[in-house]
Amino acid sequence: MSRIGLPAGKRIYFASDFHLGAPNAAASRDRERVIVRWLNEVAQDAQHIFLVGDIFDFWFEYKEVIPKGYTRLLGKLAELSDQGIGITVFIGNHDMWMNGYFEEELNIPVFFEPQTYTIGDKNFYIGHGDGLGPGDHGYKFLKKVFRNPVCRWLFSLLHPSWGIALANYFSRKSRAATGMELEQFLGEENEWLAIYSKEILQKEHFDYFIFGHRHLPLDLQVGPNSRYINLGDWLNYFTYAVFDGTNLTLEKYQQTLKAES
Repeated sequence: MSRIGLPAGKRIYFASDFHLGAPNAAASRDRERVIVRWLNEVAQDAQHIFLVGDIFDFWFEYKEVIPKGYTRLLGKLAELSDQGIGITVFIGNHDMWMNGYFEEELNIPVFFEPQTYTIGDKNFYIGHGDGLGPGDHGYKFLKKVFRNPVCRWLFSLLHPSWGIALANYFSRKSRAATGMELEQFLGEENEWLAIYSKEILQKEHFDYFIFGHRHLPLDLQVGPNSRYINLGDWLNYFTYAVFDGTNLTLEKYQQTLKAES
């Protein structure tokens, strides 16, 4: 379990599911500006920032090519990293094809699986959340296919103009097909990430389980001293979590797109 120090007056921030690139370039750019403004604000007291998956609606790193756009966000992350603020990225189901760019260019570690941390005197279990818990066997199979090195290599043979356009098309279709389902509260007994958290608790104690993927802000008690936090998204909710060393709260960023216009 990794340990992150938290000096007095510093905080840990968590956000996920920016889905930059969706639903179109203009709307995405407006949302990107809001995210960068949020990063500027939290940088004032941030010890560490966790970005918990689906930063992009699609991301695939060719050997010499990355997707066009996202300059404001990437530049801001590089700046914060250079300032010594810790940043950790988890891949999601929409941006799982990362391959070294964040580590090499931004000095930001990227994780493909959930990780565990001790922050202060609290234990955290953090991951995007896709493919965890019961059910969804079809997606779990597709996830293995998409992450297979041979499949990634075959996709990389497509010219980036064709490959990125094709992937963006299927990404939009996937989000349209599952968006409403992801945003519906299933009840505590049916929330699969809550069920997954309870299963983990049978083996090891964690104070907080932090996930994204659901696009729905949630704060559920999963044990006597354990909570499952879902971070929501920045398409509809603009929510994030903050930990001050004692308390973890789920908050809404008030500088929304409407306020930007």
